[in-house]
Amino acid sequence: MIHSERHRPEIVVGLVATPPDQPARVAARLAAELAGRLAERVDADVRWTVREGWGEAAPRRDAGVEALLDDIAERRTGDRWDVAICLTDLPLHSGGVPLVAQTSGRRRVALVSLPALGPRQLRAARAAVPDMVSRLLTDASDQRVLRARWMPAEMASRVGAIHQVVGEAGELGYVASPLIGRMRLLAGMVRANRPGRALLGLSKLLVGAFGAAAFALTTDTIWQMGDALGGLRLAVIMVLGLTALVAWLIVAHDLWEKPGPTTPPELARLFNLGTILTLTLATAVSYLVLFAGTALVGALLIDTSVLEQTLQRPVDFTDYLTLAWITSSLATVGGAIGSGLEDEEAVRAAAYGYHPEPDGWRDEKDG
Repeated sequence: MIHSERHRPEIVVGLVATPPDQPARVAARLAAELAGRLAERVDADVRWTVREGWGEAAPRRDAGVEALLDDIAERRTGDRWDVAICLTDLPLHSGGVPLVAQTSGRRRVALVSLPALGPRQLRAARAAVPDMVSRLLTDASDQRVLRARWMPAEMASRVGAIHQVVGEAGELGYVASPLIGRMRLLAGMVRANRPGRALLGLSKLLVGAFGAAAFALTTDTIWQMGDALGGLRLAVIMVLGLTALVAWLIVAHDLWEKPGPTTPPELARLFNLGTILTLTLATAVSYLVLFAGTALVGALLIDTSVLEQTLQRPVDFTDYLTLAWITSSLATVGGAIGSGLEDEEAVRAAAYGYHPEPDGWRDEKDG
């Protein structure tokens, strides 16, 4: 058995993740199972070896796909890998539509844009990477692979609304549809941005807003305001409060990406939209938590008879929900002003173009 293993041809596949954040997390999980998938789907008679490489910084924003492929090829040559696959969180475009992946047979490298895969990035990457390795080896006519075959686009079957585009020298690209592809790209950017991290960054704000809401519940003026305002005006107040909070977070923590020599306008717009969506999701979840807590405290603190005497009518549980609604909205507006007290690093992590130092993912990978 040892003798047979020693004489099997070895092919080294390099996985490069850059920047070392969400792409590294996906690559770490994929690398643990990639050799088995390659043996199953490409060639079981080859000894597959998977090497991991982590980029020191984000890829060049102003570089085109060809320049990125050149960078990956240089890394492949330097590390003596047979083929290299790069996973990046950089949103890429080709012909005005999102580019999901690109292979280059002559370079023996491929590039995968994780945001273009949508929220379920690991699942889609599991389908894409073996296909790309097979294609690269087939294009290179590698004699060590006896049964290498270009599977008929399993990634296309798992990630809908994408199709293949053949470029120069037989290079293959996956592009998404203009509408569904852009929606999936934005969803993937929010997923890669980890809104849960932004939610934790708003913990101090949430605590302060809850304290303000609890205090406001003790004033009968808030009770009367909630009773006088209709559902439409309460909804407007809520939306304005959440909008003010998101805007203040962006301004106070300088999260707005500006176009420049290294950041094309289209990329800056995508980064800003990803930041806005991430913060909107985080603040909306914070608001729901605040609303639930305020409703519970209101039901415990305010006796029904006292509320009926103030409103001069019978009340039920919906009145407590209305009271929690207006109180949470006003507390959110106040929380927007106090958001400058939040942890700078935690809030800045919500900016899509910002990449903090990789500390947690390496521990997670080792565990």
